[in-house]
Amino acid sequence: MTRIAWIGLGTMGRGMALNMLRGSCDMAVCDLRPERLDEFRRQGIAVSANPSCAVGADFVFLSLPDTKAVEEVLCGENGLAGRMSGGIVVDLSTISYQATLRIGEMLARRGISFLDAPVSGMKARAEDGTLTVMCGGEQGVFEAVEPYLRRIGSKVLYMGRQGSGQLAKLINQLLFDINVAALAEILPMSVRMGLDSCKIGEIVNSGTGRSYASEFFIPRTLDGVFDEGYPLESAYKDLVSAAELSAQQKIPLPVLHAATVTYQTALLRGLGAQSKGAMIRVYEELLGVSFRRSPTD
Repeated sequence: MTRIAWIGLGTMGRGMALNMLRGSCDMAVCDLRPERLDEFRRQGIAVSANPSCAVGADFVFLSLPDTKAVEEVLCGENGLAGRMSGGIVVDLSTISYQATLRIGEMLARRGISFLDAPVSGMKARAEDGTLTVMCGGEQGVFEAVEPYLRRIGSKVLYMGRQGSGQLAKLINQLLFDINVAALAEILPMSVRMGLDSCKIGEIVNSGTGRSYASEFFIPRTLDGVFDEGYPLESAYKDLVSAAELSAQQKIPLPVLHAATVTYQTALLRGLGAQSKGAMIRVYEELLGVSFRRSPTD
């Protein structure tokens, strides 16, 4: 039976790991926070707070918060790269493109295959097993892992060589990031000009200005909810990655650059722990308005 090790049971990792259990496999899970292990332990799944549980696994799936965490687990002082003998590492995290290339090369030198496979979709889709998975690496490695990825995603796409999965995810994220920054800038203007927030929300979400960003964030903004969704300080890494690629490849990205300024301003205002939707607070403060429901709505 295929032996699987799963490292990372956070907001996205928990749902994906539970869906991975839908098929037959010998699986162990790892997370540094003991309380995340309890429900797996109750199901008779092997649990550990030490990534060393992945040594000897056929497939090692990572769902970690950032580049630093992935590099620490794989390349740190007691990293898996120095302890594994063969096998396939599948990184479902969203990390830097350049770091992905470095990790892939390092693992290859040790005879370990690597697939970068970041996912798109929020917590609900991770729990439903309907994520979009974008994969980069050798096609043979992708074909070996694909049946397992089908347990967590309804759309699993092979994008090409190493790093292509992270690049595809970055493209999607940057468009989303621009959308949220645009909402933050334009919606307060509507209130400043005397328009009703709720009605503007209805118009945008039923008109040509509609987007996933508007559908997710406008209702929450109207209710003053800014703790649902990915934190700003974590999302900022995508903008940094894009800036690096823009400089290296000499690709002008003026609209993205403007959106990045909004993110930076929000971070400097101390909004980093809140969701991307909290960026609207920058322009609300600037214009002296509030895009919220009125007591009569």
